[in-house]
Amino acid sequence: MANTTPAQALAHGRYIRGSASKVRRVLDQIRGRTYRDALIMLEFMPYRSTGPITKVLRSAVANAEHNLGLDPATLVISQATADMGPSMKRFRPRAQGRAYAIKKQTCHISIAVAPST
Repeated sequence: MANTTPAQALAHGRYIRGSASKVRRVLDQIRGRTYRDALIMLEFMPYRSTGPITKVLRSAVANAEHNLGLDPATLVISQATADMGPSMKRFRPRAQGRAYAIKKQTCHISIAVAPST
């Protein structure tokens, strides 16, 4: 049997500053929604990670429109994931000559859009 999945357009945002867990809580809210609804939700959410997520979502829709010829009004977010990226390690001086490690986390955001069925 052939795998007959509808055409999907992908977009990735790599090395985004911010932890993957904080990005996931936003992606969980928009997964399965239409493109228009997701944009409205992202506009009014009070989280810092909505900026990079909006950028990746717009890129995925542009890929669907340009490469696959799909109408943006019919698109639904079929997949949205956030994976951990590398952590930048920084050190702060602390009392009695100690050094305190600070991990500045990054993440990779992947969003796929597909036409609604």
